[in-house]
Amino acid sequence: MGRPRTNDEAVKERLVACATEMLATGPRESVTVRAVAAAADTSTTAVYSLFGGKDGLIGAVRDRAVAGLFQDLSAVPASAEPLDDLYALAIAYRRWGCGHSHLYTVLFGGAQSFDPSGAVGTRDPVRPLIAAIDRAVARSALDGEATSIALSLWVTLHGLVTLELAGALDARTAEVAFRATVRAALRGWATPAVFHSLRQAELAP
Repeated sequence: MGRPRTNDEAVKERLVACATEMLATGPRESVTVRAVAAAADTSTTAVYSLFGGKDGLIGAVRDRAVAGLFQDLSAVPASAEPLDDLYALAIAYRRWGCGHSHLYTVLFGGAQSFDPSGAVGTRDPVRPLIAAIDRAVARSALDGEATSIALSLWVTLHGLVTLELAGALDARTAEVAFRATVRAALRGWATPAVFHSLRQAELAP
C-alpha cells in the first residue's frame, strides 16, 4: 500500500486562501513560502509541489480573482438598452468587490496590480465591459473610443469600491455615491441626444 497523498486539493485550497489573505493585508515581500506554509499548517514542500514556488502560488491567487470577477460580470445579461447594461455591470463589479474584499485587493490593490493587456486571455474581466461599451457606441448611445471609456468607468468604479472597502464611506453614503457617480460618468460619455433624454428622465417628477 502506497503512502497517502498529503499535497491534495484541500492543502492547495488552504495555501491559496492563506496567500490571498496575506497579500491583501500586507506587503508582497512579507508573503514567503515559509510564512504561507505555516499559516496553512503544511510544509514548504507542498508549495513547491503544488505551485512550483511562490510565484506560482501568487499566480493561482490572481487567477482565482480574475476568474471570479469575470464570471460575475459575464453573468450580466445584455438588453436592448446598452447604458442600462453598463449600469448593471457596474453593480455587479461593486457586488463582487465588496463580497470578495481580499481577492479584490489582490487583483487591483498595491500588492498585485491588474494589467488588462490580454494576458489572462478570454477570462479578462474587462471584456464584458468593453463589449457593452462597443454596443453602446454602435447604437450611438456613447461617443468616444471604447478603451478610453472603459478606463474612465473603471477608474470611477475602482475609486468607489476602494473607498467603501477601506471604510471611508458608510453603507448609505456608499450606496448614494455609487448611484450618482456612475450615472454621472455615463452621462459624461453619452451622445447629446442620449444625454438630453437622461437628464429629462432624472428631472421628471
